[in-house]
Amino acid sequence: MKQIQVIEGKVVAPEGMKVGIVAARFNEIIVNKLLGGAVDGLVRHGVEEENITAAWVPGAFEIPITAQKMAQSGKYDAVICVGAVIRGDTSHYDLVCNESAKGIAQIELATGIPVLFGIITTENIEQAIARAGSKAGNKGYDCALSAIEMVNLIKQL
Repeated sequence: MKQIQVIEGKVVAPEGMKVGIVAARFNEIIVNKLLGGAVDGLVRHGVEEENITAAWVPGAFEIPITAQKMAQSGKYDAVICVGAVIRGDTSHYDLVCNESAKGIAQIELATGIPVLFGIITTENIEQAIARAGSKAGNKGYDCALSAIEMVNLIKQL
């Protein structure tokens, strides 16, 4: 049997890689940690700080339109979306989680630009803290590495 061809993206940023980050201000204490993790991950893997642009939006529901504008602008190789949605007493949580996820996926498919979903969705503040840099790692950092890998992968296709 012949060997299959395997294509993988490296987690070393290509020279001049530019990244847009959309950060939701709601639950800002958590989102600041996600944003910091994303920037740290990008810089540690070769993205120059001057090639990173962060845009703050009111909440997770506003992330998709801003990510879409960034992806369509031609200025960025990837867009990372970070936010924190913590369940409350109403169904608002489900709406925000579902619609922001759908919006981000649609942008990625429509533009061909990697748009990373770094919106953490948790039952309580303790889970959010854990996913923003303590026991469960940092989702922003994870998205940074995925962004670099996807940019490198797409260049090979």
